[in-house]
Amino acid sequence: MFYVFSNPQAIAEHVSELLIAQIQKKNDSVLGLATGSTMEPVYEKLCEQVARLNVDVSGLTTFNLDEYIGLGSDHPQSYRYYMRQHLFNRLAFAQHRTFLPDGLCADPVKQCEQYSGQIQQAGHIDLQLLGIGNNGHIGFNEPGTSFGSRTHVVPLTEQTRIDNSRFFDSLDEVPTQAITLGLQDIMESKQIILIATGTNKAQIMAQLYESPVTEQLPASVIKSHPNAMILLDEQAAQFLPAELRDTVES
Repeated sequence: MFYVFSNPQAIAEHVSELLIAQIQKKNDSVLGLATGSTMEPVYEKLCEQVARLNVDVSGLTTFNLDEYIGLGSDHPQSYRYYMRQHLFNRLAFAQHRTFLPDGLCADPVKQCEQYSGQIQQAGHIDLQLLGIGNNGHIGFNEPGTSFGSRTHVVPLTEQTRIDNSRFFDSLDEVPTQAITLGLQDIMESKQIILIATGTNKAQIMAQLYESPVTEQLPASVIKSHPNAMILLDEQAAQFLPAELRDTVES
């Protein structure tokens, strides 16, 4: 389940190959997408390989993990804006099948119900990409979130807001709430790939490796998934057992 790669680019190449294989196997696949700096090399490599191999992505449906409440799709720090910059505007996606929660919706609770419903109507997610926060959150599912949760509104913890403030001009500009896919929605995905890179993720990855499955470490739930992979670079894996670190993937 845990696989160590030499660097983020090696992970990006591997994940891109897995995504391409999924698309070629099922050209109307439903992909679960994530944002953040960890995903940028993955999307860069995917764009390169789709162009080089002439892969048709027009039949895909995508669902993103989360969106800030209070940010419109044209705000530079909204996740819709991120996805357009890094993926949607670079490949021939059918834009009407690229779904994110609406950060400016009038009724966020109703929006959550609709979002989970849309995923179920699509037949659930075929392949879900995940990052991980320094406290073990996936999406914006913070420690203590029920494993049975569906898409929901979440108040962002102070630490999560501080972690994300590097993308804003100041901490005051970071939204205080978000809509996030629930842990049950994530676990209903047919395949899950969690990626962690960099020394700042080393401590939480050591905790994830050692931890039982517990709601106090939300990412631990994927250890009970029958088809999940956890991919780390050498920096993120530095506190893992030597036998794992000695089998570095190229």
